[in-house]
Order: sequence, then structure tokens, then C-alpha cells
Amino acid sequence: MEELQNGNNIKREEKYGAEQIEVLEGLEAVRKRPGMYIGSTGPRGLHHLVYEIVDNSIDEVLGGYCTQIDVKILPGNIISVVDNGRGIPVGIQPKLGISAATVVFTVLHAGGKFGGGGYGFSGGLHGVGASVVNALSEWFELEVCVDGKKYFQRFERGTPVEALKEIGNSDCTGTKQVFKADGQVFETLEYDYEILLNRFREQAFLNAGVRVVFTDERDPGNTRTETLHYEGGIKSFVAHLNSLKNSELTHPDVVYFCCEENGNQAEIAMQYTDSYNETILSFANDIHTPEGGTHENGFKAALTRAFNDYGRKYGLLKEADKNLSGEDVREGITAVVSVKVKEAQFEGQTKQKLGNTEIAALVSNLTYNKLMTYFEENPAVAKAVFSKSLMAARAREAARKAREAERRKTALDGAALPGKLTDCINRDSENTEVFIVEGDSAGGSAKQGRDAYTQAILPLWGKMLNVEKARIDRVYGNEKLMPIVTALGTGVGSDFDLLKLRYGKVILMADADVDGSHIRTLLLTFLFRYMRPLIDAGHVYIAQPPLFRVQKGKRVKYAFSDEERDRIMKEMDDEVKTGKTDVQRYKGLGEMDAHQLWETTMDPATRTILKVELADAISADQVFSMLMGENVEPRRDFIEKNAKYVKNLDI
Repeated sequence: MEELQNGNNIKREEKYGAEQIEVLEGLEAVRKRPGMYIGSTGPRGLHHLVYEIVDNSIDEVLGGYCTQIDVKILPGNIISVVDNGRGIPVGIQPKLGISAATVVFTVLHAGGKFGGGGYGFSGGLHGVGASVVNALSEWFELEVCVDGKKYFQRFERGTPVEALKEIGNSDCTGTKQVFKADGQVFETLEYDYEILLNRFREQAFLNAGVRVVFTDERDPGNTRTETLHYEGGIKSFVAHLNSLKNSELTHPDVVYFCCEENGNQAEIAMQYTDSYNETILSFANDIHTPEGGTHENGFKAALTRAFNDYGRKYGLLKEADKNLSGEDVREGITAVVSVKVKEAQFEGQTKQKLGNTEIAALVSNLTYNKLMTYFEENPAVAKAVFSKSLMAARAREAARKAREAERRKTALDGAALPGKLTDCINRDSENTEVFIVEGDSAGGSAKQGRDAYTQAILPLWGKMLNVEKARIDRVYGNEKLMPIVTALGTGVGSDFDLLKLRYGKVILMADADVDGSHIRTLLLTFLFRYMRPLIDAGHVYIAQPPLFRVQKGKRVKYAFSDEERDRIMKEMDDEVKTGKTDVQRYKGLGEMDAHQLWETTMDPATRTILKVELADAISADQVFSMLMGENVEPRRDFIEKNAKYVKNLDI
């Protein structure tokens, strides 16, 4: 065969034949490429296992066959899910000649959700949920009560240990599934109670009347149980979301609409607050669609049209006025859009986005017609929310002018980058990083200690604008925030463009004290509200400077906690019996010289940095609103509840 030459490297073409084509049978493909089925093998993928199993029980709820689901985290991070639905069929599946229950847990794309009449609505479109969870579990035990009998089967890493067997009688129906995620697959096996609780609360809201009992039994002395039961459905969901926000209600009642057409169903609940941010949650067959889709698009378009048509009809918008934008009419809204679709078409295996085109028209017509009627019947509410949208429009116009002024200023100055930025030499964004550093003193040390080829330094000084209490028009021209926007190159808000990002890593580096924590929180609030794609794409990190420098003789080590300091001191004293152990407590980054800052906090070979990830956008929105919003009461309650967990802060 001909040799391929590239410079001094010569690559000989290797033999590529039929024997190189590998065929993965059964669930081998799942174990070999788990990320294709559950998104990742990190915490998100681990929790996805629980979602898949609980979603199957929710499908029984959607069909009207199940009223209660009990979920437990048992000691050892073992998950138990019990429902009182019909029970998985146990008869022999005609094509495969084995129990249907065994088929469900061992064959991909097998289940009762492909049009065989088992389910009217289902989130389990692909039929891979149970089998994937089984494949990625160290062991999985199934117990089914159906037709007066109880059946049992155990699997290990997706393989049946024995055939499904009858183990007794039962006077009820339902399914019990107990499994332990496989440590050979997942990076961690530790479930987060709050993440699961929020998910189950969503499911309870979306299915009015169902009872979900969630229990964490991992700590025998501190068992936690939540019973989630909401007769008000998504109206209660919106009220709950707003109760967690640090905002005042613009109108007292939650607005609710619903309809059914051609077997598909849609329901919408919405309420406005004085917040500057929007919260729109969309669901299809009880599956959260964080990337939206046709149902969410239909809602947004109809909402904007209804506001503008009502405003024109009743003179709230004058003839010379421009139409309100979607951004204007959604400011401060909290809305839940839930659809039930006969043949749901999700984009992606993990169902992030709904693709059914017919649902856009269903939701759009429902929203427009019902909202126009509601506004005409409730003119006081219409006036209140319309006034808020008009103020948002004025702020948007002010932001546009401020943005243009900022661009003209930059052009006149002849400098595209902020003066305080010390840039790196490399222009490859994938291999560069920028440190946003608290204080000029620390910034000076960072500049001296950095790797000039790949690391840029942007010092900040003083407290910055709390954007939770301000619209975007106040961001433009702000001397603390605009240098960040300019340095990153992406723009901000609706102008944000991730492709223009100048650095692969954006690292927030602040003092390890209360003031440093406050500055980090202000920065994270800004990034979350106005540059969120940075977080979604995994570009934001938090530096971890040490709290202590421990030295005995010529030996020097750094500690990041009181416990680590004490351990290092003991180790040094045990190794060297004579001499004094000196401990220096760093109260700020400025107390470190360039060499110390480099070896502890900036050197990629030795440093520890935390990646900022958005596991639950709903919870993140609520936390930022509570911690950084206007109202004091929710913030005080949070501090009183969590103060006992605070460590290593000099207060």
C-alpha cells in the first residue's frame, strides 16, 4: 500500500478488514458507551438512572393506573422505587419466548410505549429506560405484583441471574425496583437528596393528586422524608416557584388555561412578579424539556402577540409606538407549560427538546385566545403586567443606546481590550485562560507569577453591581462589569455569542474570606443572568487559594482547611521532633508573593480549581433570587438554617 507522508512523520496504512468491525450484543453497547444513553457518567448521569425508573411509574400515573410512588435512598446509595400501578406484564413475550418483564429489562427498545395500547401518553418514547438502568447497575432486583401473584428476578450488570419466578401471592398490583449503580461505570455513587427531591416535586405538581413519598435512609440517625402531593397541579407549581423567589407578586392569582385537541392535551399556568428575570418551565409527557421545543416556542410567540394586540386594541400602545418584544413581555414571568402528546418526538436520547410541530399551534392558539379573554375580563391585571412590559421596553431601548455608546467609546479609544487586562501571548481560545482577580495587589502578584503564554489576568477592585436588582441597561458602561464583558469578547445579554469567547477557561480568583465569597457570588450572579452560556458550556471555574502555609525547617506545605492544617502539622511534628512549626494564615491573595500564588493556585500541574456546573437551573434561579434579591426575609431564613455548615470564614 502507498505510504502517506506528512513532514518528517510517515504513517503506514494499517490493515482494516471485516475483523475490525465489532458487533455489540444485548446491553454491551450501553456499558461500552453509557454517555450515549444517559448523557454522562458523572453525577448528572447517576441521577438520570433514578429519573428513568421513576418516569416509568409516572407513565402509569398518566394512564390513570397509579396513585402513589415511594422512592427511597437506602444505605449504600441503593435506590428503591415502588408504585401501585398495574405491574409489568410477566407473561411470555411471543417473539422472544421469555417473560415480558425480562424483555423490558434486557432488550433495548422494548416496552409498552410503541403504540401497542399499553399507554396513552408516555415520556419513555425510546423504550430504553429500564434496560439501560439495568445495564449500568451492579445489581438490579425486580419484584412485580400482578394477577394475584408476586414475581421476582435479579440481574447483575444487565444479565439475568435466573429466570423470572413466582415467589408468592399478592392482593395488590404494582412494581418494586431496587438497584445499585455500578461503580465500574460512574465517577461517583453519591446521590444528592435535594436534586432528587426537586425532580420528584416537579412530577407531583405535574400530576395533580398523585402522592410521591421520598425518603433518605442513608443516615440511620437522620432519616429524611418528604410527602409530595398537590391537588392544584401546575397552578400550585407556579405558586411554589414564586414563593421561593425574592420578589413581589404583580397580581395575586395564578392564571391557568387548558385544552385538548386530537388526543393531545396542553395546560399553562403563569404569574408575574416584580423580578427582572423570566422563569419558563416546559414539560412534555411530564419530561422536563430544558431546551424548550415547539410547545415553549408556541407559548412565547402567542404571549408576545396577545400583549401587542391587546395594547393596540385598548390604546396602551400608541400608533407611533413600536411593538413590545418577547423579551419585554416575559420580564418577571413565572410560567409552566405542560403538554401531553400521543406520539412525542424528542430531540436527543435524554429528551432535552420537544419536536412535534402540531403542538406549537395547539399551545399558541390556547395561549392567545385564553389570554386575550382573560385580559378583557381582568383589566386591572392587564394594566399591571402591561405597565411592567412597557418599563422593560424602555430599559431595553436604554440598553441599546448604552451598548452603542460603549461601542463608539471603544472605537474612539482605539483599544478593544480593557486597560487593566494583562493578556496572554497565545490566541488559541481552547488552550488559554483568564483569571478574574479580586484586588490590584493580588492582580500584581498574579501577573508576575503567571504563565504569560497561556494565562491572562484581569484585576477587579471593590464591590460590583448586583445585577439581581438591576436591568441590563445598567450593565453597559458599568466600570466593574464592562471590563469583564470586553475581555471575554462574547458580548452580554441578547448580544452574547459564545463563538467569540477569547479564553477557554474563565477562572474567578478571590480571597478565601467573607468578602471574597461575596465578590464570587456577585460575579456568578452576573454570569448566570447575562452570560449563562459560559456556564452551560463549562467555561467557568473557581480558583481555590490555600488558607494556610505550614512550614517546619525547609519543608513547606499548604492547607485548604483547618482539618488539613492540623493533619499537616501532626505529620511534620512526627517526622521532625525538634524545631517549631510555623503556620501563616492567608487573609487575602495579596499576602502571597508571585511564586506562592503560582504554585498553589495558578499552576495547572498542582492547583485545584472547581468547575461551575448547572445541575438544576430551576434551583439555581431560586438561590440567586433568594440570596441577591431585594427581600430580606427569605435570605435571613436561609442563613439561619444553614449557618451551622459554614467553616473557615473569619467573621
